[in-house]
Amino acid sequence: MSEPQMAQVDSRHRPGTRPTGRGADGEALERRPSPVDAPRNADFPWDEFDTTSYLRHNYRSLRPDDRQILERVRDFFAGSLPAGGARGLDVGSGPNLYPALAMLPLCRTITLFEPSISNVAWLRDEIGDYGRSWDPFWELLCARSRYRRVGDPRQTLADRVSVQQGSVFELPRRGWDVGTMFFVAESISERPEEFEDAVRRFLEALRAGAPFAAAFMENSDGYDVGGRRFPAVAVEAGYIRRILETAATDLRLERIGIGSDVLRAGYTGMIVACGRVRAT
Repeated sequence: MSEPQMAQVDSRHRPGTRPTGRGADGEALERRPSPVDAPRNADFPWDEFDTTSYLRHNYRSLRPDDRQILERVRDFFAGSLPAGGARGLDVGSGPNLYPALAMLPLCRTITLFEPSISNVAWLRDEIGDYGRSWDPFWELLCARSRYRRVGDPRQTLADRVSVQQGSVFELPRRGWDVGTMFFVAESISERPEEFEDAVRRFLEALRAGAPFAAAFMENSDGYDVGGRRFPAVAVEAGYIRRILETAATDLRLERIGIGSDVLRAGYTGMIVACGRVRAT
């Protein structure tokens, strides 16, 4: 899909749209009004999230779509910051280590900021000596020499990474130098205003000029984990771009198609965004 096409906001997935502020170009942002009874983030049992089921379904191997996303994030981060001095942040980590691995050469510390008790327990156990299923992810990153210079990624991850329980809506401001947020903002609520708030709070947690990478499920209608239904907001590239442009520069958005390896029903692709936090 060409860049001009990606910049179009498709209101078919947001009927009855209305302005919600201005983008960097001064054009009105639009979003779907939430139904009065649309569930909020706080309405879902995040502490009962089935970490094992989600991990097995999503990260038991390196999928083609994750490969494409990780390649783009790797190439962006490889030229972003001097090695080893930054404070990194991954928001809503869940049972996913590849965003932290992608930041590893840049950071002296990385905070995994995660709300679910079950996911926090898994992360604290996993970072000490992560499983072999993450080796293909690291091998892909090592196509760039900055990653190869890390040496032992398991020990480096164990030394530099810590886990903090907390919600994206509780993030401190301007505390980190580089950040990631993968499949979080659109997957924690059915309310577009909470999606937008999550994206804004993620960017506000990073210092001016900080490089970041974020990934989103395109047009997700929700997802099942261990027999429980969890929410989503249907988002597309143009909608994401307009939100990011209010607080970021050097934006690079790319849509990743589904292809033949469908993760689950109820989405139309994935979107990866890289950029830098705008100075205010």
